[in-house]
Amino acid sequence: MSATAGSVTRKGERLEARVSAEAKALCQEAAALEGRSLTDFIMGSAVESARRLLRERELMELSQRDRKAFIESLLNPQSPNRRLRKAALRYEQMFGKP
Repeated sequence: MSATAGSVTRKGERLEARVSAEAKALCQEAAALEGRSLTDFIMGSAVESARRLLRERELMELSQRDRKAFIESLLNPQSPNRRLRKAALRYEQMFGKP
């Protein structure tokens, strides 16, 4: 079953956490400001944070030097070496020309 931050379809799993009184009070205040239960607020925040972290990990970030090298290789590719030409020939023999 899939779940989104705003709507959880079937709640069959349980999470528990020990928190400080200050952390609980902070979360309760924030949940009240949004008109949500403490559980809904915490789960929504946790799911949103998890999705954001996973999405960030999917993105490729390049340094300035890496970007320059990548663009340079696209604009001025090296000639295929012997191994690459052999691999292309094997590919054509197996699958035909692309």
